[in-house]
Amino acid sequence: MLNFRTGLWALFLVFFGASAPALASPEDDLKQYVDKNTQQLVQKLSAEKGLYSEDPEAFYKSMDDELSDFVDFRRIAARVMGRYARQTTPEQRDEFVKKFKRSLFDSYAQALVSADDFEIKVKEALINPDNAGRASVQMEVISASGNRYPVTYSMYKTDEGRWMMENVIVEGVNIGLAFRDRFSQEMEQRRGKIQAVIDNWGSAIDSLNLEQEVGNS
Repeated sequence: MLNFRTGLWALFLVFFGASAPALASPEDDLKQYVDKNTQQLVQKLSAEKGLYSEDPEAFYKSMDDELSDFVDFRRIAARVMGRYARQTTPEQRDEFVKKFKRSLFDSYAQALVSADDFEIKVKEALINPDNAGRASVQMEVISASGNRYPVTYSMYKTDEGRWMMENVIVEGVNIGLAFRDRFSQEMEQRRGKIQAVIDNWGSAIDSLNLEQEVGNS
């Protein structure tokens, strides 16, 4: 079983790889779009690896700028909060979106830039036959040692016709649900104090990494 840190590493790759405006087109065009951008990802990471160690804040801003038009972090964060989102103020929701994005950066950027050579193959893009505004893309991350990690990510089309990322599944592990479960656990442990959960979200993700690594060892 792929451990959670590697799973989120794959999630980070997918997020960072798809940064150009999406094409509102059939499945073949969607597949070509993803394939083009994932290959650009490999080149970009190779060129910017040094930036992470030299200026982490600049590296983070670069990623944030690239991802904002493709990954719907606000939608993902709302799903992570689940039913508790109704208890938050607009300011708290904004704060959690920032915390959520930063936790991904802090926890997985170092592993990303220090990774050995890898290859990403886009295998298939499927538009939901019952809802043309939904799609899934099947990918495979191939490590330098030859290990293969299947990745599926879910997309939806906005009212403006833009495809946006809303979730990722790695080897059958629904990453969005894993985060939501952790958020619920934190709410229970902190006696329903949602601001405390938001304030400590980075530590919660670190503990989730450790638990998953121990469980898969």
